[in-house]
Formats: sequence, C-alpha cells, structure tokens
Amino acid sequence: MSDFDNGNNSMLGVYLFETTEMLNQLDDILLDAESNGALSEENINEIFRIMHTVKGSSAMMEFNIIASVSHKLEDLFFVIRDNGLPQEHFEDLFDLVLRVSDFLKEEVEKIQTEQPLCEENDALVNEILQFLALLKGETDQVPEKAPAKSEAAPAPAPAAEAAPAAEAAPAAEGAPAPVDDAPKDGENSYFLYAQFAEGCQMENIRAYMLVTKLNTIGRVVQTNPASLDGNPEASAIIVEKGFYCHVLSEKSSDEVLATAKGSPCVATVSLTDSIGENAAPPAAPAPAETKAAPAASSEAKAAPAAGGAAKAAPATGGGVKQNLINVDLDKLVALNDLVGEIVISESMGSGSPDLAGLRLENFEKAASQLRKLTNELQDISMSLRMVPIAPTFQKMRRIVRDMGKKLDKDVELILMGETTEVDKTIIDAIADPLMHVVRNSMDHGIETREERAQTDKPPTAQVILSAQNLGGDIIIACTDDGHGLDPEKLLAKGREKGILTKPESDYTEKEIFNLLMAPGFSTKEKVTEYSGRGVGMDVVKQNIEKVGGTITIESTKGAGMTVYFKIPLTLAIIESMDCRIGNHIYTIPISNIRESFKPEADQPFMDPAGHEMIMIRGACYPIIRLGEMFHIADCKENIEDGILMLVDTGERLACLFVDELIGKHQVVVKPMPQFITQLIGRDIGISGCTILGDGSISLILNVPSILANY
Repeated sequence: MSDFDNGNNSMLGVYLFETTEMLNQLDDILLDAESNGALSEENINEIFRIMHTVKGSSAMMEFNIIASVSHKLEDLFFVIRDNGLPQEHFEDLFDLVLRVSDFLKEEVEKIQTEQPLCEENDALVNEILQFLALLKGETDQVPEKAPAKSEAAPAPAPAAEAAPAAEAAPAAEGAPAPVDDAPKDGENSYFLYAQFAEGCQMENIRAYMLVTKLNTIGRVVQTNPASLDGNPEASAIIVEKGFYCHVLSEKSSDEVLATAKGSPCVATVSLTDSIGENAAPPAAPAPAETKAAPAASSEAKAAPAAGGAAKAAPATGGGVKQNLINVDLDKLVALNDLVGEIVISESMGSGSPDLAGLRLENFEKAASQLRKLTNELQDISMSLRMVPIAPTFQKMRRIVRDMGKKLDKDVELILMGETTEVDKTIIDAIADPLMHVVRNSMDHGIETREERAQTDKPPTAQVILSAQNLGGDIIIACTDDGHGLDPEKLLAKGREKGILTKPESDYTEKEIFNLLMAPGFSTKEKVTEYSGRGVGMDVVKQNIEKVGGTITIESTKGAGMTVYFKIPLTLAIIESMDCRIGNHIYTIPISNIRESFKPEADQPFMDPAGHEMIMIRGACYPIIRLGEMFHIADCKENIEDGILMLVDTGERLACLFVDELIGKHQVVVKPMPQFITQLIGRDIGISGCTILGDGSISLILNVPSILANY
C-alpha cells in the first residue's frame, strides 16, 4: 500500500468513494450495453472517461497497480473510440472488461482493509495488450483469458497511437517516453512550456495529468523531466524549471494551448522552441493565457483532493449549480445522537412532574412549538441518513449475469421499487443477505435450460427484486419462478440432519420452510462454488435479526419461491409500545406486534409438555409470562387481569403476557452499556434501552431472542 495516505485520510476517503462509485458505474454501463447487444458511442466515451479518471486519481495517490491496469484499459477504449468494435469481439470485450473491473475492485478493497496491493498483474495486462493488438490488426488471434506469466507475450506497444510518452509504460515503472517523435501526415509539432499553480504540490502528478489530457487530442512524444509517474523527484525539477513537453497533433496551436490550460492546477502554458535543458522559458505568456479553472473541466474529477468530495457534473453553458456534498456517516450518527438527546430533553421538560396540576398557558404554547420544531429536526436528521436502495439492487445484476453464464441459465433480473430509501446502516447490513438470497435463487431455484424446456414456463426465467415502504418498515422481496420448495424433500433432509424437534406430522408448511435457516442445512447433494456447505441462510437470518428485521419464506412447488425481509427503516428511532410489568416499564417494537387482547380466564390450557397455550382463531400459541422470565415481583398472575400481545418474528409466533399497555411512542434507541452486556451476556431478550419523558429508563425487548430462548 502507498505511503501517500499517511496523514491524508480525508483525501483517501474521497478517492475510495469516487473510485468505488465509478467502478460500479462501469458495471452498470456494461450490463446495460450487453442487454442492448451493442456498445453505443456514449457508452464507449463514458468507459474511457471512467478509466481515465481512475488512472489519474490512482496515480496521484500512488496506487500504481490500479493506475497501470486502468491505463491499459483506457488505451484499449481509445482505439475502440476511434476505430469501432467488430461485433464478433463483443462478448470477448465484455468478459475482459468485467475481469478488469473485478481486479480493480479487489485492489480497492485491499486499500480499505489496509492490505498490501499487488505489485503487478502481467496476465491481465498482457490480455488487454493482446486484445488491443487484435483490434489494431496486428494479430488475428483472440487473447486467452488470464494467461500464465510464462505464456504472456506482450503485444506490440500501442503507445505510438493510443497513449504515448510517459503514459505508455505501466505507472509503476516510470519509463521514459518513446523516441518516435517524427510527425505523421497532418500532424503539427508543438513544444509546450507549463507552470503549475504555486503550492499545488505533487507537481509530477500534475504533469502526468497534463500529458494525459494532451494525449486526447494528439500524442506527447517527449517530456522534460522524462520520468513523471511514480517519480516524486520530478516535482522539485518542475517547481524550479517548469515542465516541457513535445506534442504532435492535428489540432491548431490555439486548440493545443486551450486543452493544456484545462488540465487541473495548470497556471500558465505557452509555446517554446525546444524541450531540452537549453530551452529558455518564453519572455511573456501568450495573449490567450489565463489561469486554469479546474472545475470547468470534466477532467477535474481525476484529482479527488482538488475537486473535493462533491460529485460535480461538468460545467455547462447554463451554469448548473451543484447542491450535493458527501458527508462522513460518523458525523451523521453523531448528529442523530445529539438530536435524540434533544428530543428526550424536550420530553422531560414538558412532562416534568413539577408541572402537574398547573395551568401555564404561555408555557404550554412554547412547549407545543418546541415539540413541533424538535419533531421537524428529528425528521430532517433522520432523512440525511436515508439513501436509495437502487445501488444495492444494481449490484445484483452482475451476480445474475455471471451465474447465468456459468450455470448455463437464461435469467432476467427485474428490479422494482429502487427509489425506496433506507437508513445507510440498514443498507450496509442487508447487502450480503440479499446477495446470498439472489445466489440461492440462481443456483437452487431456477431450472436449467433443459429442465425449463420440459415445462410450460417461458424459456427466460425471472428473478424479481422489489422494495416498498410499509409503515415504519421496508419490505424487500426476492422472487423467482423456478422449482419452488418441496416440503417432503425438506422434511426428509431435516430428518437426515437430525434437526427435527417434533413429529413430522406436527410441522406446518411455514415451519418446514424455516428449516432452510437451520445451521448446516442444505438441499444440495454436491458442494459447488455457490452452495452445498450448509452455511448461508442461517447467517442471512442472523444478519437480518441484528438490524431488528425478520425473514419469511413462501413457496409453491413447481411455481417458484419468495423470500421476504421485513426491516425497520432506521435503527436510531423506532415505533414502540410501552407496557408495564409490575413496577417496571418495558418497550416492545411495534414491528413485532400483530395484535393485543384481553384474555378470558378459561382460555389458556396446558399442552402435554406442560407449556401454557392459548388458541386464537383455530391456531395455538404459547404464552410467555415476561414477569416470570425477568423475575419481576408484584406482577399480575391471573391471566384475566393482564394483557396478551401476539408477537411475530417471521419464524415463530407467541403471546407475551404483561400487566397493562401504556401507549404507543417513538423512542430513541440507546445501546446497552458494554459492562452490562459483558456481565450478563447479549442473548437475554434485551436489545437496548430508551429514556422516557419522566427521565426513567425503559428496556427495549428483543422479541426474536425471547421466542428463541423460550
């Protein structure tokens, strides 16, 4: 890993954010183009720009392997942009670019996890070079995928046409420019002298970016200093003597100068008479010279440090103002915590026992206005953390595409409700479970081409991802139209694994489907790279429950299967029901409550195992007395004196017995103090706590944990 990021975490964070966004955008462009069957001119230009930006910013951060590989792919699309792409190489190009994308993502992930980057990837680079030679007519052989190093014979260097001079070599080598400086037909020869803004730092990288920009209108055949990329010593030379370069271009001198001025941090640029040490800087700048305005160029994104955190669009004649900024999630978390404290303080102030019985009209008006403002502040602070689920859904397109090819299945991914917004922390938590469910649909659910041909289903299978808001929750569903689940097969596998806890005849269909979430359970007879190890759905269930969600499985044999995630929109503030047990107040999330009712004395009965049960509309549910579970004195014992709440975790249902219900509220969730969880453990039926209006503390019940331990 580069030493460049030492003390520059802010710049590194911007680099990681922008590079990840651009690589995801690259995948989206490719998948859209693949579904359309062709790369449009706009697609090619956009991919070229993405690779150009990734290369420039990676070189500036001194992540040389990322800069080198993205540079080679940029060269490839430079040629495609000029010469086009033969249709017979369409699929080969897509596979190659997606492999490059995967490699770059892996390297970016290494940066995030502080692991050392690869020093080289000759196999991938040579594959790109061979493909480049194929498009230029220098070979007629399609390159093999990721050849071994001993087999990777580099193709003829593309530098003379695609990206000459300092860019032609991999970034890590910093090799001098090629010496092919003879103008070709129509090319003019220009010697440029450039100076960079005072104090801009990393002048060698600024010069590298200037060369990159000039290569878009011609070819830079020589620079002074000769070695730029990865050569910090060049900075001192450029600061002292300026930067010279020899450009061959069909453009006019004014166009060449204008292009050079558009490069970030270029202060002045002019024509001179040579490139050697004896070349004297011009006495006065050219009349058209002005200080460069990096923000006016779309290339400014190549330098995250200079451009800031905002994802600015290229400036247009209308002068569109950029109103978006990126904010560190930790700052938003701190803001929400502070707003939560304000809400609690407002509630404690307006509900103070000292005000009981007093009629204070002015105070009540002020308190009402304060409550209105704090509610608005709370809504705004929560909305800052809400992000669309679309990027998470879009990532699944790549999984469906790759698995479809490997498993020889023709599958269409349909996305619905992509604009649904969810708390950023929730998005991070559901990405892996969602990916696993989609992989299960592709591997287990969807039939092979031969199997599907024997049914009356359409040849192209469907996997549908949908999201919608439902009250204070988001419902995410993954549906496929494949095999569906076979209850008899699931029961047989459960018997074989020894995980059945009661007679098979007593299992409902829902309970049979829930066997899929038991540790070690798998219906695959043979282990593959995608499944068969029995590790997956149980982890999905755990991850969803960690964020207060539930998972439900529905299926019809032969028609398909649907997995539902029911997840709260945010973890910071939840809708809850306060209830009293003895002299204690407990809080239960509304998302777990189905209904509450006053039971009759003769309704409960005992099952053969001695458990207290109650029948509701033909279904039996266990009764869990929370007073006994938490060893609370003075709680009600007679069933007719209390209240039963039917709660649902998605997997199990039960009735919780409490003394009385107090009311429904929005509460600010506070984590349990660490010393308490260390002392009594985490799996005790308590997920956190909240502060009530009178200043007392109410424990928030973890309903899935309570039902699992009953």
